[in-house]
Amino acid sequence: MISFDEAYAIVMKNARLLGTETVELRDALHRILAQEVCADSDIPPFDKSAMDGYACRGADLPGPFRVIEVVQAGATPQKTVGPGECAKIMTGAMISDGADQVLMLEDTDTDAEGLVCITRPSKKSHIRYKGEDAHTGEVLLRPGAKLGPQHLATLATVGCVQPVVARRPRVGIIATGDELVEPHETPGLSQIRTSNSHQIRGHAESTGALTTYYGIARDEEAAIEAALRRAEAENDVVLLSGGVSKGDFDFVPTIMAKVGFEILFDAIALKPGKPTTFAVSSKACCFGLPGNPVSTFVQCGILVKPFLYALMGHAYRMPQSWLPLGEEFRDRAAGRETWVPVRITTDNTVLRCEYHGSAHVTGLCESDGFVVIPQGTDLIEKGSLVCVRSI
Repeated sequence: MISFDEAYAIVMKNARLLGTETVELRDALHRILAQEVCADSDIPPFDKSAMDGYACRGADLPGPFRVIEVVQAGATPQKTVGPGECAKIMTGAMISDGADQVLMLEDTDTDAEGLVCITRPSKKSHIRYKGEDAHTGEVLLRPGAKLGPQHLATLATVGCVQPVVARRPRVGIIATGDELVEPHETPGLSQIRTSNSHQIRGHAESTGALTTYYGIARDEEAAIEAALRRAEAENDVVLLSGGVSKGDFDFVPTIMAKVGFEILFDAIALKPGKPTTFAVSSKACCFGLPGNPVSTFVQCGILVKPFLYALMGHAYRMPQSWLPLGEEFRDRAAGRETWVPVRITTDNTVLRCEYHGSAHVTGLCESDGFVVIPQGTDLIEKGSLVCVRSI
């Protein structure tokens, strides 16, 4: 059994970039960028007004000013602003030659002769200057960025309409166990519906991975071997759930080795999720995940997702926040690092969720995240600041 930090290092060491592809801008949301993106011109490309108002010369303040033209966004000013003059200007419009300040419309008034007068002085220029945000050739986005709406706007700004992105991992998912039936089926006596395969798919697809579900393999060596061989041949990563512990019918590690996988670890000093296995072959990487769904949920969040992102060149960071405990935390099983599901109260304190153990996946629906109790710690006192990690 190894520590989580050791397991994480082994997993990430085996992450290999999968290559790249070009996509249309409209299809780039949530993809991982695989190229540098530079400004193809200064941003903004010209001095522009940040407000609706009047462009004038600061030396002429406090005015009054005579309006010589109206400049709308997208139009080129036709006149030069001289002493005592101004141009009425719209937000985003080019600043007229001669002007070096914009008076906000709401800070001005017009007198009986049509002259613009200041009602509230301001020292701000209200001008967005050419190159203020970026200069031509400046790097704006780097490989590894997960493209959100703000990144799409940046790509559009510089005309990058076919960005180069990382190829998405192909992930094969296999459930194992004689006790399992599919969710649309009615379980018989001693049977349950498979939930792991569907949460695993959700975790994988949240990274952008392309998933294939190979169904339920019965607790027979031949059935598990056939499913694993097929999934290995067709995918970059195989995720199996169940059959990785020490029971009489836990065949997965043995079959991994038979198929040609090298097992790099088969147990982690972590609760829940101790019997997690990671193996590699010349064709694919394989995670053997526990049968209990909370164990699988945690391992997908802290090992599988970072690994899938790393295959695309993205450094995944789990969302987290530091908040005070609203009650003391005790852990009798201090021999392993323990992940405890918690909820955040309306006054931003942290309390345990009702939680019956690693099979209680429905309890996670009321959870806002997990607090980690370090190995060897049996008490965290009320009021202590703890890190709430969201998977």
